[in-house]
Amino acid sequence: MHNLKMDELAIPICASSALVDRGKGIRFLVTAGGEDSTGFAIRYDNTVYAYLNRCAHVPIELDWNEGEFFETSGLYLMCSTHGALYTPESGRCAGGPCRGGRLRPITVFEKDNQVFWRPDDYIKPARA
Repeated sequence: MHNLKMDELAIPICASSALVDRGKGIRFLVTAGGEDSTGFAIRYDNTVYAYLNRCAHVPIELDWNEGEFFETSGLYLMCSTHGALYTPESGRCAGGPCRGGRLRPITVFEKDNQVFWRPDDYIKPARA
């Protein structure tokens, strides 16, 4: 029997068509640093990105309504609590109280019209 390493594991998030460019994101359950948490995937300029759903300023979830990560212009991801802005393609702070911080990226890819994420040393599959 072949045991997959964490970096070979691909966990499905959603159908590719569920992520509209600069539209709603999709949340998914993860374990981050041993704690239950969520990640989220968004599409920006036709590329899928995923991050841990935790603001760099204060460790709280970003979305103000489930899946609402973009601010009104669709150019930045925004923390609903204090207005920290992040660039969608890098997760780096672009303004607000996150000063020099960044969102924790999650490896994500598309294959066969599906979006998948890969665990790493810090972000692992959700505990059952």
